[in-house]
Amino acid sequence: MLLSGVVYGARDQAHRRFAEALERGEGLPLDLSGQVIYYVGPTPAPPGRVCGAAGPTTSGRMDVYTPLLLSCGVRALIGKGNRSPEVVAALKEFGAVYLAAPGGAGALLSRCIKEMEVVAYPELGPEAVYRIVVDNFPVIVAIDAEGNNLYEFGPSSYRKKNSA
Repeated sequence: MLLSGVVYGARDQAHRRFAEALERGEGLPLDLSGQVIYYVGPTPAPPGRVCGAAGPTTSGRMDVYTPLLLSCGVRALIGKGNRSPEVVAALKEFGAVYLAAPGGAGALLSRCIKEMEVVAYPELGPEAVYRIVVDNFPVIVAIDAEGNNLYEFGPSSYRKKNSA
């Protein structure tokens, strides 16, 4: 599917800061309710571009923080790679989805980014939180809100089909 609209770019360090703020009873630097988080650390923009390469990072590194952020109302996550059973359970509990973007295609994906600005933790550099406007950004539903996991049923379906 092709995604258009606003997503928030946040990686490991931003997630750690979100969790620490919530543990201290503080609010988050932005309202994540109903939002999409893209696990990205964009490279600097070349002349005439909004950003440099902006491919997904490995999602498993955010698994420890993901259930907490889903409880804050995050509705979708974009990254690459499978998720832990705890994340799959949280996706089901909070009615959210996990979308996979093609890894290794950061330069191509950056062409779908129309606007990008730092909105929190600028001192983190590429791991800051970005507000990103995307247009026709390619993703697939890897884990839906019912816990159907492409990383599980895809390979088993392939094996069944090719063993006959």
